[in-house]
Amino acid sequence: MSKKRKIVVLSCMIALLAVTAVFNFIMTTSIVDGQESAIVSSANYFSQYRSERLNTRNEELLQLDSIIACSEKGSAEYSDALNMKIKLTDITEKELLLESLIKAYGFEDAVVVIGLESENVNVIAKSTELTTDDAILIYSIVAEETNSSPENVKIIPIS
Repeated sequence: MSKKRKIVVLSCMIALLAVTAVFNFIMTTSIVDGQESAIVSSANYFSQYRSERLNTRNEELLQLDSIIACSEKGSAEYSDALNMKIKLTDITEKELLLESLIKAYGFEDAVVVIGLESENVNVIAKSTELTTDDAILIYSIVAEETNSSPENVKIIPIS
């Protein structure tokens, strides 16, 4: 696989992520009385996000599988695609683990998003009122599992 083809495949993956973000925005925004306002019920948000994440990750893994199948073993494209697949799998496992741990500590629901190209970890927690103690608890869970520094962790409450 040539370098140009690799760039095209990676560009398609990025475009797919952008399209997913646009669809997410469109689906969670509606027009009320001529004004645009975000109407997101928290139950729908969490289930919708998980569904979109699962679909996006499955598509990414399928694309990586096709790159792995088309490349020669030992080539740069093969090892890059294999490393990306391993990284995506690790991120998915960490996100699911963190979501389960956060719920186990008493939060009704949570979604965790770990950056693929950055060290950022975003936690969206279902909470009517997120206290400082709650934020510290969430941060300590995230820091234990990901070794993230405080400036890379964002905790966003949704009621």
